[in-house]
Amino acid sequence: MSSDNGESETEAGGPPEQLALIRDIVAEAKAKAPKAKPRTWRGAALAAELPVARVLVNKGVLHLDRTFDYAVPEELSEAAQPGVRVRVRFGAGSHHVRGGRREGGGLIDGFIVERRAESDYEGALAALAHVVSPEVVLSPRMLALARAVADRYAGSLADVLQLALPPRNAKAEAKPSPEPLPPPPAPEPAGWERYGAGPGFLRALATGGTPRAVWTALPGPGWADELARAMAATLASGRGALAVLPDGRTAARVDAALTALLGEGRHALLTAESGPEKRYRQWLAVHRGSVRAVIGTRAAMFAPVRDLGLVAVWDDGDSSHSDDNAPFPHVREVLELRAVGDGCGFLAGSTSCTVEAAQLVESGWARPLIADRETVRACAPRIRTVGDELLARDEAARAARLPSLAWETVREGLKTGPVLVQVPRRGYVPRLACERCRTPARCTVCAGPLEAPDERDLTCGWCGRGEPSWHCEECGSFRLRAQVVGARRTAEELGRAFPAVAVRTSGRDHVLDEVPDRPALVVCTPGAEPVAAGAGYAAALLLDGWAMLSRPDLRAGEDALRRWIAAASLVRGDGQVVVVAEPTLRPVQALVRWDPVGHAVRELAERSQLGFPPVSRMAAVAGRGEAVEAFLAGAGLPPDAEILGPVPLPGRRGEPSPGERALVRVPPGSGAALAAALKKAQAARLAKGVPATEAVRVRIDPPDIG
Repeated sequence: MSSDNGESETEAGGPPEQLALIRDIVAEAKAKAPKAKPRTWRGAALAAELPVARVLVNKGVLHLDRTFDYAVPEELSEAAQPGVRVRVRFGAGSHHVRGGRREGGGLIDGFIVERRAESDYEGALAALAHVVSPEVVLSPRMLALARAVADRYAGSLADVLQLALPPRNAKAEAKPSPEPLPPPPAPEPAGWERYGAGPGFLRALATGGTPRAVWTALPGPGWADELARAMAATLASGRGALAVLPDGRTAARVDAALTALLGEGRHALLTAESGPEKRYRQWLAVHRGSVRAVIGTRAAMFAPVRDLGLVAVWDDGDSSHSDDNAPFPHVREVLELRAVGDGCGFLAGSTSCTVEAAQLVESGWARPLIADRETVRACAPRIRTVGDELLARDEAARAARLPSLAWETVREGLKTGPVLVQVPRRGYVPRLACERCRTPARCTVCAGPLEAPDERDLTCGWCGRGEPSWHCEECGSFRLRAQVVGARRTAEELGRAFPAVAVRTSGRDHVLDEVPDRPALVVCTPGAEPVAAGAGYAAALLLDGWAMLSRPDLRAGEDALRRWIAAASLVRGDGQVVVVAEPTLRPVQALVRWDPVGHAVRELAERSQLGFPPVSRMAAVAGRGEAVEAFLAGAGLPPDAEILGPVPLPGRRGEPSPGERALVRVPPGSGAALAAALKKAQAARLAKGVPATEAVRVRIDPPDIG
């Protein structure tokens, strides 16, 4: 304030003005408070020891598939240990340097993989922005596994780690994990007594051995308990165990079996249904060593189990075991890498047998775990077939879509329990085959599947060559057959045929887990079969077998047999199964004999002669036609690589083709060279900034090659 003569009170010797007092107090408080460091840590002292952190940034692009060096400020040195999550600035040019530190760029997540005394980079380094959490989540063993998966599938390490490490949840991370329990006693063989080498397999696991086996499980619900006992035997040796299941329903069955065998607290269930917090809390318990056994779906293939003694995959032919995200790894292949890298046991189990599993046995990498024929016949239901000719002459089939044999089977089955009816899902599009003998129509040049898009001339779905004069090499016929069968009306038709019986459906929109043990018709699509309480289904019908066998897929026969056996395994041993399919076809005969291993071995022999996977390795390259051709021309492929195509990709109904696809095939031993060449070529294109219209997509071992 001012006096009347204009002099301030301060100048007149009076007290200081209030505003000045407030200003001084604020300035003093600011001087005492510690200054917040900028994200660049400009001028901050570096760590006295190992001042350089080698960081893997979370950029899933191939030309950046490497680590980058960052300076470690002294204040972050204790927390910035290898394996922790960090935030770093990425993308600044070398000319943005101030105070000896590179600045600029956007904040991005990453992982410290190493601390070093000095950097190989001669320019200025950016500093770590901050440590997200001191929790070490990326172990050296996990890093090595992720690198091996990335190299096998021509992908980036960052993309693999996105699949392997769940997102952080601070609330779950703050909670301590329970103390680990002591190893349980070795379990009794129980159901493993039914398999010749079963008890020996369990003894090897319980005594610290590392057996590798392909297990063809007997029909019935016993497989879940048998898998749980294999895991329990591994825990008894003081080691960890991991089992990957195709979906949450099957994972829940093994979860219940292991809980009944060992009690609570000895294993973790990792599925998407758990939710982010619970899943991360369970993942941390496994990572910290509190839990030594893991049951889960696809993402659990990377679970960080301590002292791994056994990795197991159930139903490795299920399509859900192939990841939908780049670089598209398959559970079976990842677990094989873990078995070799960690030196642990391996178990591939299923009621059926894939060609890849048969190859593991044929090569000597794994041993078979099978039951003798007498035991199989005692456990499997009776299989009866209805061919197309009989179906066409049958009045009952025309009236209610059921042949007389199936009608009688359903009627008798409903007297004692539920009856399962499996119908191919909507969208099964069969390939062409001989009308007389049902032999698939294949190209005479590359043995790819023949197609007739829009009912035009025959062309190969792999190499694109025309086939104007096709004839069947088996019977000489010149006539082809194709058929599309839907499943929407099946439940309605069966409901009219059996009006006094309840009809339940299980499929894509709503999948049932279990049905009660009382008379009912259960109509389902393949893979959605609910378990019947009690002893199982009284009978089963497997309709429209031709539609499943005629899909445009190399694995059509193998997959149809796997689906049939999975459904028939839910039927009681004294029940009956009727399959509506041509009896002379190989998958149908394998079902009648209940011999999935023999079918897989014969398929493997044929694929060896024709150069089909898994004997050969394949890669799919898709994109605009000119871009695909240019990419392959400059890819530096192995000398023994064979390019098939490119051919147009099928578009949606009424829409043009989204592009073209070429298949690259190499013989055994050249798979790693093919993946490396494609990865290098893709990285070079991305580094040049290829426009989106010229982009190509690369996938190693595509599941659908036609």
